[in-house]
Amino acid sequence: MKIALFSARKYDRDFFDRANAALRAPHDIVYIEASLGAETAAIVRGRGFKCVCVFVNDTLDAATLEILAAEGIQLIALRCAGFNNVDLNAAGALGLRIVRVPAYSPHAVAEHALALLLTLNRKTHKAYNRVREGDFSLDGLVGFDLCGRTVGVIGTGTIGSVFAGMMVALGCRVIAYDPQRNTALAEAGVEYRPLDELWPAADIVSIHCPLTPETKHLINADSVARMKPGVVLINTGRGAIIDTRAVIAALKSRHVGALGIDVYEQEEGLFFVNHGEDILQDDQIARLLTFPNVLVTGHQAFLTKEALYQIARVTLSSIEEFETGTALTNEVTQAR
Repeated sequence: MKIALFSARKYDRDFFDRANAALRAPHDIVYIEASLGAETAAIVRGRGFKCVCVFVNDTLDAATLEILAAEGIQLIALRCAGFNNVDLNAAGALGLRIVRVPAYSPHAVAEHALALLLTLNRKTHKAYNRVREGDFSLDGLVGFDLCGRTVGVIGTGTIGSVFAGMMVALGCRVIAYDPQRNTALAEAGVEYRPLDELWPAADIVSIHCPLTPETKHLINADSVARMKPGVVLINTGRGAIIDTRAVIAALKSRHVGALGIDVYEQEEGLFFVNHGEDILQDDQIARLLTFPNVLVTGHQAFLTKEALYQIARVTLSSIEEFETGTALTNEVTQAR
């Protein structure tokens, strides 16, 4: 099948080429650096594509999907777990099938969340820069023991469960919120609590839930006000789960002690691109970067060799299922 892979980076090429070469009948993959949206969808025009492969910040709204369907696209292959960037109603009406990668390496994302937490707490990023400049002083580098702290985990799906297990192993008390209770976690000592009980109890809150209408701005002025003074917030889920304006206000008042994010609600057009020579036009991210207790990474939590190969393998497997008329194991439908 001929595939248009949008938002292509070097690592996409490397791992998709490797996974594609392992197939009995390799696909014809065309790598396109541009992100997909209504303005760029015409790239597929007249080129015989049957599938587009997209990532988290590609826009698949009704306008984009109409263009793709008119050009003969039949399958949308998401090389990610989330699908909040797809208009499922429009896709269904146009007869477009959607597949995703529900799990690639939960350890990759969970470990990155832990890395953000440890870096913020022990200030290793600051110490690194100081020492390189010959400054071996310790003032301003005081952290706290994670052991014995209470960690609130929002969402205990595959990634959240791995993160919760890491926190238990570090000697933390772990409390969690998820509409679906994970029995294995509960047996391992994780306490499930409603959000009203989790907010005031947690020293650290780590977000691992999907973005839905119910979770958008779950972290807002009201929920932050109910958290402990000095709470540490970590988000490796989806950017819009945090109301950025509310958290900036809480950072200014010092109610939020530290913030570590790998995702940002306005990251489209910002992340995955080198803006080193640009003046940032997004005032909120610019403000976040002024805080000494904020650590931002550019949606790299998934970026391990294991995860990248799994993403490529599962995506191509789903495309192969579609091509051969097999039931789509990882299909996304409106019912989900």
